[in-house]
Amino acid sequence: MKITVINGTEKHGVTYRLKEIFLAEFRNKAEITEYYLPKDCPSFCTGCVNCILKGENTCKAAEKIGKIEKSLLDADLIVMTSPAYVFHATGAMKAFLDHFAFRWMPHRPAPEMFGKRAVILTQCLGQGAKSAAKDIKHSLSWWGISKIGVFTGALMGDIIWDKLSEKKQAELTRKVKKLSQKIANEDYTKPAHTNLVTKFKFYFCRVMQKSLHKNDPEYLDGKYWAQQGWLGSVRPWKN
Repeated sequence: MKITVINGTEKHGVTYRLKEIFLAEFRNKAEITEYYLPKDCPSFCTGCVNCILKGENTCKAAEKIGKIEKSLLDADLIVMTSPAYVFHATGAMKAFLDHFAFRWMPHRPAPEMFGKRAVILTQCLGQGAKSAAKDIKHSLSWWGISKIGVFTGALMGDIIWDKLSEKKQAELTRKVKKLSQKIANEDYTKPAHTNLVTKFKFYFCRVMQKSLHKNDPEYLDGKYWAQQGWLGSVRPWKN
């Protein structure tokens, strides 16, 4: 089993501690690859849209993005972590997700994503964890992932793990372990189920791509969909 982790910050704070608790369930049975932002993806997306119009290899950050994408595609489980900064995911996580605009369903989604499982771990002092998780889940779902587990931890009084009360530490630990055990018990020999919402998004984009490909057979996105067989009877899911 392979797990790829995208850490939305290099800080080893509460989110890091929760991630370590989550991964403990998998340490002896999985190959785990981790990336830390912004270190492993230091450049912002400039909005040049070359990745969409000319291909992802034309991006200035193509080498780094390509390395991370290969790891994501090879993974059986994707883990995304981010503390909430002003009610949203970290700027580094947003910059990372921006680089994968070309993998959204309206463009060139990777067929491997439709059978993947993912987990999002977030936390915040007070409110904000849910909206931070939503930022990440939005992208994952448009990549084609249906099976997404979410943990949102609410802190009260402090943002330093060692300064949290024993009761709060125990509560967070118990909830993360419960999610970890649930995810670990999944049957990874089979692709995750693709839900109706994901299929609806796919069919909506398919109609658009059929029209684009008909009007311009060399348009990159439409050409990609045709090559995948998705404009015909082929679908990227197995269930």
